[in-house]
Amino acid sequence: MNLHFEELTGTDGARIGIASLDAEKSLNALSLPMILALGERLASWAKDPQIVCVLLRGNGAKAFCAGGEVRSLAQACREHPGEVPALAAQFFAAEYRLDYHLHTYPKPLICWGHGYVLGGGMGLLQSAAIRIVTPSSRLAMPEISIGLYPDVGASWFLSRLPGKLGLFLGLTGAHMNGRDALDLGLADRFLLDEQQDEMLEGLLQLNWQEQTAMQLNSLFKALAQEAASQQPEPQWLPRRQQIDAWLDVGDVHCAWRALSQLREHADPLFSRAGKTLSEGCPLTAHLVWEQIRRARHLSLSQVFQMEYTLSLNCCRHPEFSEGVRARLIDKDQQPHWHWPDIKRIPEAVVEAHFHKAWEGRHPLADLSDL
Repeated sequence: MNLHFEELTGTDGARIGIASLDAEKSLNALSLPMILALGERLASWAKDPQIVCVLLRGNGAKAFCAGGEVRSLAQACREHPGEVPALAAQFFAAEYRLDYHLHTYPKPLICWGHGYVLGGGMGLLQSAAIRIVTPSSRLAMPEISIGLYPDVGASWFLSRLPGKLGLFLGLTGAHMNGRDALDLGLADRFLLDEQQDEMLEGLLQLNWQEQTAMQLNSLFKALAQEAASQQPEPQWLPRRQQIDAWLDVGDVHCAWRALSQLREHADPLFSRAGKTLSEGCPLTAHLVWEQIRRARHLSLSQVFQMEYTLSLNCCRHPEFSEGVRARLIDKDQQPHWHWPDIKRIPEAVVEAHFHKAWEGRHPLADLSDL
């Protein structure tokens, strides 16, 4: 199992649970067995009165978590064209259930988001009570490159970003640094990569019997002050006005046209964003536009229920398996999209992604915001 669990005992006998993703070669990509084991252990720690706090982290210097393990998913889709493979139904239900339970976790949940925090990794980070980024952090929702869409609750967190930044990040898969994450409300603290041991030591010395919130705040405030001078330059908030102007459009076709023209832009951040969008999946762009529009007034549980529907329908259509083949399996970087022209994708195809792909009750119907 590519997961490691341990418990540390503090000075007053209170215990801290540590869950470490341990699949360094795949940049800690989440497989179904990892998701199920993580969910089970976190549920047990939630009920254990001796466990006062949980830390979620990834082993290896390169990444906290670079997303879900999509190769096997895409392979299952290729073997069952036009259908929803059983693996997909199990994987997405388990992943979104885990994310939802972390969002609503009853104890302080700290997530250490160093290195690459992509896709499913963002889902974990955004669901934590204390979201930590570091100088090495690179956060993104890059699904447009593989023909999926920003899932794991991204409908919730992208739709709540200032102006058009959520739409921009979803359409371009652009990377954010630690300062961007703070600026956009996608992280709570910026710490140095080498401060993790100091943080753990501080947590073990807290008095967990009273005024826990005050003590936690003081600990993280002091650690963040030590790290403040190492924050990188902000990338996206200073560019927000320009992004808002480009994306002040009435439909996704205009948004695609505006951003694809950035390929030749003098600003390397914009040119990279334009290039990623232009080489990405046009169907994904439609889904991003729709998910952000629809999610604005949805609750968290409704967001995960909508995303489950979307994900299963992505598995029935050819774009996802083709994107994974081109980017991650054959690595020829030449996806042959079924709908290569954004203007020629039938509205009915986009709409069909939001209609249920199973019989009976929604598999995530029991998620509740009450």
